[in-house]
Amino acid sequence: MSDPAPPAGLEAAFLTHRAALLRFLVARGAGDAAEDLLHELWLRIEATRPGPIASPLSYLYRAADSLMIDRYRAERQARLREHAWVDQQAGAKPGVSEEASAERLLIGREYAQLVARRLDTLDPRAATAFRRHRIDGLRQRDVAAELGISLSTLESDLRMVYRALAALREEIDEA
Repeated sequence: MSDPAPPAGLEAAFLTHRAALLRFLVARGAGDAAEDLLHELWLRIEATRPGPIASPLSYLYRAADSLMIDRYRAERQARLREHAWVDQQAGAKPGVSEEASAERLLIGREYAQLVARRLDTLDPRAATAFRRHRIDGLRQRDVAAELGISLSTLESDLRMVYRALAALREEIDEA
């Protein structure tokens, strides 16, 4: 029986520089998975059986770097999928109610009443335009047509309401 031929080419470079490649993978963040990645690197090289390579060590480092990039991308995608799944499944954060507190509900109702009272002090057409556009969600063009006014008149009415509501907000903040 003849002895197998000594390793040559890429295999020889891999075996000679195995420790350096391992340190490279650890330095790139592989941690405990460095040995597994090194094994995976060898399996990929074995599977592809590249032809003669001018600079085998450079080729090995580039292949190891590509493995690390693939690993990073796969881990990142897995984290994104996990976060998306948890966000979809979990809803609210643990220990935090999705319901508004009683205090926030009362404050919200009080603010809504203040806004309604302020709207009642304004020109009825402007108040109606605001309600139809901002509360009912109609487009300005549709509100203008409904009220029989031009778009620029509607915008002027809305600016008047916005100024009144901004003044109300300042009054609330000062109190």
